[in-house]
Amino acid sequence: MHTNLLIHETSPYLLQHAHNPVNWYPWCEEALEKSRLEDKPILVSIGYSACHWCHVMERESFEDETTAAIMNQDFVCIKIDREERPDLDHIYMDAVQAMTGSGGWPLNVFLTPAGKPFYGGTYFPPVQAYNRMSWKDVLEKIAIAYRNKKSELETQAENLTLHLQSANNFGLQDTANAGDVAGFTKNDTNLIAMHILEQADVQWGGFGKAPKFPQTWVIQYLLRHYYFTKDEKSLNQALLSLDKMIAGGIYDQAGGGFSRYSTDTKWLAPHFEKMLYDNALLVSVLCEAYQLTRSEVYLKTIHQTLGFTEREMLDNEKGFYSALDADSEGVEGKYYTWSKEEISQILKSDSELFCQYFGITEMGNWEHTNILWIAEEATVFCEKRGMDRLEFTRIIDNCINKLLNVRKERVRPQTDDKILLGWNALMNIAFSKAYAATGNDSYLKLAKQNIQFLEEKLYTENGWKHSYKNGSTHIPAFLEDYACLIQAYIQLQQVSGDLEYLHKARIITEYVTENFSEEATGFFYFTHKTQKDVIIRKKEVYDGATPSGNAMMALNLCQLSFIFDRSEWKERTIKMIQSLNKAILSYPASFALWAAVLQRLINGDREIIITGNGAVNSLKAINLLYLPDALVMASDKENNDFPALLGKFTDKGLCFYLCRNYVCREPIYILADFLQLCNT
Repeated sequence: MHTNLLIHETSPYLLQHAHNPVNWYPWCEEALEKSRLEDKPILVSIGYSACHWCHVMERESFEDETTAAIMNQDFVCIKIDREERPDLDHIYMDAVQAMTGSGGWPLNVFLTPAGKPFYGGTYFPPVQAYNRMSWKDVLEKIAIAYRNKKSELETQAENLTLHLQSANNFGLQDTANAGDVAGFTKNDTNLIAMHILEQADVQWGGFGKAPKFPQTWVIQYLLRHYYFTKDEKSLNQALLSLDKMIAGGIYDQAGGGFSRYSTDTKWLAPHFEKMLYDNALLVSVLCEAYQLTRSEVYLKTIHQTLGFTEREMLDNEKGFYSALDADSEGVEGKYYTWSKEEISQILKSDSELFCQYFGITEMGNWEHTNILWIAEEATVFCEKRGMDRLEFTRIIDNCINKLLNVRKERVRPQTDDKILLGWNALMNIAFSKAYAATGNDSYLKLAKQNIQFLEEKLYTENGWKHSYKNGSTHIPAFLEDYACLIQAYIQLQQVSGDLEYLHKARIITEYVTENFSEEATGFFYFTHKTQKDVIIRKKEVYDGATPSGNAMMALNLCQLSFIFDRSEWKERTIKMIQSLNKAILSYPASFALWAAVLQRLINGDREIIITGNGAVNSLKAINLLYLPDALVMASDKENNDFPALLGKFTDKGLCFYLCRNYVCREPIYILADFLQLCNT
């Protein structure tokens, strides 16, 4: 008799379900074959370890013996970790969104034995509630329909699959000459900024209404738009958004690090899961904000967030874990929240000041407990009370340390300790950018250690792998893994001066071009051309919580086209942008990295070339500047591998060049003079 097979998996999410009475399979040929042989529909349930409502549905339904008996009798049940198999998650999420108009996790979708979806939804309660059928009712109705109306369901599944395939055929329309930056102009970059600002919350920062997500690429676009145009509205909204998040409950005021998103407009109450990619992307944009403003608040937040990352998400082999759960002891946010009584007992005479600053009340500011959040900026808070700012800071920091010591004794949220290639690459970029912005050598050291770990543990004789845990890898890398890794190599070269990283970026780019391309459109598929267990090879272009693989590849190709003088790579970037039919202009929040690539193409890159003895050592001072339009290369010795370096070595020693499209100004021989030139 079949039993739950998830016990043999490594994914923390799958292992959470390994003792359910449901006869779960992982996604595998055995399960698909069982469905075909027994002519049973497949139930695919997709979630992730840090998902609060995934835990709720497990507790209410998947741990219930009666419910499990129905599932085991009438379905072949498959559990999927959406972070391990984003390829499957993308397909079936699209299907559920097409059927219901919305999506989310847990994602529950019913398939024919051929793997084609015919019904689905997200969370279902154990009894009818929230205008939703109960999970048992859904199971029973689907089972009866499959027995009595199988042909109708198969037709429905076939039609839905055809719809998904049709929706995946974008980019096939004719395009104009790619050499004209797809017909876009600087006016279009203004239009993108205008459309972003139309959605801005000018009081609390961010964009749109609750729930609010960080939208880091949107903020980055506004920062760079200010750099190129000096548009104050763009700068103010970008900085307001960062300031309000940093002051909010979405930011862990005690331990550092950001939660996934805020459930309200004021950034007070998050869903408390902490994802590696959110923190990576937020650190990256905070580094740009710090380079631009030199605000101590941004510097402190960078240090605190990376400190959290090293403390709680770093494996001893130097790989980064995926996430921390929202729940502990079955209660969301319990690890992070406080009662006023508890605060008073810990902080004694300082408690009243602390409670005033962080909005802590007897009744609680969230569900009868308190989330630390800052309603009033520290300087204003001190001025109103006639307090010395330095003394105030000393008191608050001392209080925070006391709370952290108490919090360490609590039951911690579970760590999702699988290590994902693409997410590690995003955090690697964050550490490189943090080194550039702050000059902290430990950040560069860890970025190098992490990239070495990825090379040693996630690269095999059969190619790069998507996931690593407990010494083993499985699942081939997806487009987003490769795309983020290439960008990590590019960024690491910019701050370290190690040109070998660029050769590695080129090799992977050529591999991706060979194995993931859709030749007719110039876009890239999410999966390798040899992968056979998906009903559609999807092309992802929307920039959501993480950047789309296609947008990141467009950025990579744009940068590497200059570095290796590969004009066809830049032309491919332009073709992809043009094929999106100006959706970038109309919906920049959904195409924010694409917008950044377009912004780069229209404004052009500056190339900073440093040659001669001491060139690499000079990088540190240059990287401290905010130069988002710069590609930086440095070499202490003559190097003929890169077109930009040819003819740049002279007998005068250390030389600094500022160039555009291989056309350079006269070299400068004094670093201070060159820094002044870069800032003009």
